[in-house]
Amino acid sequence: MLNRVKRKPVAEMNVVPYIDVMLVLLVIFMITAPLLTQGVKVDLPQADAEVMEQKQEEPLITTVDATGQLYLNVGEGNAEEPIDAETLVSRVAAVLRHNPKKQVLVRGDQSVDYGQVISAMVLLQKAGAPTVGLITETPQAAEPKK
Repeated sequence: MLNRVKRKPVAEMNVVPYIDVMLVLLVIFMITAPLLTQGVKVDLPQADAEVMEQKQEEPLITTVDATGQLYLNVGEGNAEEPIDAETLVSRVAAVLRHNPKKQVLVRGDQSVDYGQVISAMVLLQKAGAPTVGLITETPQAAEPKK
């Protein structure tokens, strides 16, 4: 007869594969995080205004850059590609037909002519936006002089 040695099952968990997966995910997120920023580089005007509460869904943002070109951050279109006024009106109207309560905002570069920002706001109102907000940056606190 064979003597069989009964082994006690090992109750230890091998965490090495979990650490490997975590490190791979960390590297992936570190690489993709800088790529997630959308939009065009604009210098926003500074204003000491109250911060609006953030709604659950992303607002529809129209950008007017320093040269006066228009950009839109909605849908499958490239947010870094300028669009003309007619395209802006048609795309915004389509979005607002689908979701009439969507928040509509304008990012205007501080060096652009004020009239071009107003023209963008008028185009958005033509598209059916009941209200249009402006995006600004909070001014930096002045450093104390010595």
